[in-house]
Amino acid sequence: MEITCTRCHQTVLAENCYCPVCGLPQLVYSADGSQGQGQPERWNEAVRDAASVDWKPALRSALMLAVPAGLLCNMLSPISIFGLPLMAATGAWAVMLYVRSQRPAWITIGAGARIGLVTGLLGGWTAAASTGAILFAMRFWFHQGGFYDGIWQNLVNQQMSQQWTSMGVDAQTVAQMKTWLLPPEGRAGWLLAAITLLAMALLLFAVAGGALGARLLARSRRPEV
Repeated sequence: MEITCTRCHQTVLAENCYCPVCGLPQLVYSADGSQGQGQPERWNEAVRDAASVDWKPALRSALMLAVPAGLLCNMLSPISIFGLPLMAATGAWAVMLYVRSQRPAWITIGAGARIGLVTGLLGGWTAAASTGAILFAMRFWFHQGGFYDGIWQNLVNQQMSQQWTSMGVDAQTVAQMKTWLLPPEGRAGWLLAAITLLAMALLLFAVAGGALGARLLARSRRPEV
């Protein structure tokens, strides 16, 4: 008897517990309508193993990759423009390293997303903390505060003001927004918001990377049951 995969709609033989195309676990029934002998038990056990996460090796893989990736993704890094795809690749890589240590070497998309979530939390926190540490060191240890203050004033007075004006914002509102952003409190609040958004974006991309890594592995690695 042949069945059809609910994900990719390809034909799956009755004796197969997994789709040979996309790797989705399949419920298997015998020709007389009853469940096949022994097959559902093996299927349920394999699905439970693939859906659960052994967090000790998972955390080891995530920590080993997320910390250096977070350092490279901080706002002052020369390659920060590639931070989001780098964190997505880090989440996928963490899943691949984790799967290599598992028997059977297979994982569900949900479990991959959870590993990506942990990777994103570690990487996003590292990126945020390293950005704050570098700014603190540049201002108070290397006495470069005036340089960064000049950059900020130029950004607000010229680039942001021109952008707001082109969007149709009236001059009074533009002046009010400048009085909010130019003081040290406004600058600190803007920077904190930017760092928070960066950490959240890195988290989302790591989750997506972990899920994508698990999805790709599902095509080539399925437990033998």
